[in-house]
Amino acid sequence: MRFVARSLTGLLLLAVTLGLLGLAAVTVGNALRQSLDDGGPGRPAEERVVAANVVTLIAQDITPQMTAFGKVESRRTLDVRTRAAGMVVWVSETFRNGLAVTEGDVLVRLDPAPSREALALADADLTEARADATEAAAAVMLAEDDLTAAEAQAVLRRQALTRQQDLATRGAGSSQAVETAELAVSAADQAVLSRRQALASARAQVDQTAVAVTRAEIALGEAERALAETDLRAGISGRVDGVTLVPGAVVGANEVLGRIVDPAALDVAVRLSTAQFGLLLDEDGALQGGTVSVILDWIGAGPLTGKLDRMGAAVGEGQTGRLVYVALEDDPTVAILVQPGDFVTVRIEEAPLSDAAMLPASAVGRNGTVLVLGPEDRLEEVPVEVKRRQGDAVIVAVGGLAGSEVVRERSAFLGAGIRIRPIRPDAAASPGGASEDKVMLTPERRAALIALVEASAKMPDEVKSRLLQELQAETVPAEMIRRLERRMDG
Repeated sequence: MRFVARSLTGLLLLAVTLGLLGLAAVTVGNALRQSLDDGGPGRPAEERVVAANVVTLIAQDITPQMTAFGKVESRRTLDVRTRAAGMVVWVSETFRNGLAVTEGDVLVRLDPAPSREALALADADLTEARADATEAAAAVMLAEDDLTAAEAQAVLRRQALTRQQDLATRGAGSSQAVETAELAVSAADQAVLSRRQALASARAQVDQTAVAVTRAEIALGEAERALAETDLRAGISGRVDGVTLVPGAVVGANEVLGRIVDPAALDVAVRLSTAQFGLLLDEDGALQGGTVSVILDWIGAGPLTGKLDRMGAAVGEGQTGRLVYVALEDDPTVAILVQPGDFVTVRIEEAPLSDAAMLPASAVGRNGTVLVLGPEDRLEEVPVEVKRRQGDAVIVAVGGLAGSEVVRERSAFLGAGIRIRPIRPDAAASPGGASEDKVMLTPERRAALIALVEASAKMPDEVKSRLLQELQAETVPAEMIRRLERRMDG
């Protein structure tokens, strides 16, 4: 009986074991079929929420800055030229490239011997002309005395003729004596005419000698000036450039020996496009006097200031746009920091724009729209007016969008109707100095992340402790959140 009871017990246990094994096989088979069946029930789909930085549009007055490139030029540049040819006998030590000279300094001296000889000849010619003038004046005096004597003799001849005529009337004289007296009067009158002609010639000679004296004086002045110009002097104060002269060189007339550049009177020639130039004009078509900053990229000094001074008179051959000139302020440091020929960056302030806001260029799409944060943190695409583009930023008209939040950086994952997790850099910064890379978590999201960290078996204990401590803080690093969420997504 004991044997039968034990046999029945063994058969019962075997039947139960086989039943459990069959149930396990059926359960595993159903699970495999459900996992392999695409149409089978799965985990319900969840809406993907993308994190995005947002910024609040605040209407304000913004002064746009136009950035361009220009070349430094000098307003006062003087070429040092020679008026006459000659040989260089002396060159000043300051007449070298890069050195400064003062107005009136002697720079170069030519050989003065030819000019001195010309001066001596001119002086001699003047002395001769003055002697001729003195002689002509004396000749006039003699001619006047000769005329006076001839006129007196003519008077005497007429008195003799009158006396002979009286004698002939009384019968005491002869007709031959009267004729002789008449011939003598005629000869006396002819002598008077000759003396008058000689006096006129003498007076004309005085005028001619006066002209000769004047010409000689002019020639003497030119000779003195030519001698003085053998010393070439600086016409302005400035720095010397373009000098290759040495003593002993022979130079020609009007030859350029160098130039003097005033380093304190500088302009910046800036070429702008026609559209940029139009933004700088006022209602009367004149240039607006906005502040201009000249950026010196190659040194650590601050920018130089200036103002729009004038515009170019014509467009150069092969050029486009408009050329404007910026006058730099008179500052002793200008001559040290910049020199003519330097290329600089110029920032020109335009007229202020009202009711405007500045956004990153990535916030505005190609179609001129921005993504505005709407109800339930969903995005709406709204068109905006772009007033200016300034580097990596744009200035837009705010209008009815004042106080709205827009996405700072658009991407292919963002569009109208997409729900985002807004990241507000200003709100995320903590008093302790938290940066824009930290965000605030909702209680549900914080609990999910904490559960994920606690359930991880591969994470070291010290790392797990540090992550749990950071997740308990008010703000959590965004990069850490992205790594944990990627782990959640599998």
